[in-house]
Amino acid sequence: MSYIVYFSGGIASYCSAKRVATTGDPFTLLFTDTRTEDPDLYRFLEEAHMKVGGELVWLDQGLTVWDSFRKARYMGNTRVDPCSRMLKREPAAAWVKANAPDATLVFGFDWTEGHRVEAVEKHYAPQEVWCPMMDPPYLTKCQMMDEAKADGIEPPRLYALGFPHNNCGGMCVKTGQAQFAHLLKVLPETYAYHEEQQESLMAEQPGLRPFIRRANKGKLEYWTLKQWREYVEAGGEYDPKDYGGCNCFFVLNEQMELAL
Repeated sequence: MSYIVYFSGGIASYCSAKRVATTGDPFTLLFTDTRTEDPDLYRFLEEAHMKVGGELVWLDQGLTVWDSFRKARYMGNTRVDPCSRMLKREPAAAWVKANAPDATLVFGFDWTEGHRVEAVEKHYAPQEVWCPMMDPPYLTKCQMMDEAKADGIEPPRLYALGFPHNNCGGMCVKTGQAQFAHLLKVLPETYAYHEEQQESLMAEQPGLRPFIRRANKGKLEYWTLKQWREYVEAGGEYDPKDYGGCNCFFVLNEQMELAL
């Protein structure tokens, strides 16, 4: 038996890898780099690898998220994501097919994300899929972070900054209005980078539709990052619960409140 751990740099993938390591079977940590990550993700990745062991395979396509949009001539959104497809799913699938077609694939879904497993199992069939954090003992994200601290590893800083995930530096085309406003507030330089990239892309490829969506008098509007920044800075209102469709932001914060 061997395992391929989809090692995203998130806290659940770390704890998943630790549980895989207890099997005594060989395993590989597979990381796909978007070149749009928070710098602290790389620190956590290296420290986590040193702790859990196994081989670390680092896949880098030499493209950023914005490069993937340029290449696809399409700006990602909640429905279509060239970034994830080009930089994560396709490279990982190609590597697994070439190097470990019989391995069990390990994902960091926890016990709050059971609704995601069926689609993953169907997509990767006939390879076996295992989500260790959906097995007992069941841990909250806070408990997982405490486990990392007990191991001498500081959790990725994006969690402490109020983000539900440690991916793409806090900017994801699938998130909602509240997370974009939060990114502007706590990481204004990161927001400025993405705003500049979006403005540049839309100048290069006129007609692309931006990914921030907002209902106005029953009509759905699409806003650029520049428009959204100007709206928020002017005191514009938005739904503070709009962090995207997976609800992980509120699950994480409820867990944190319980821990306190």
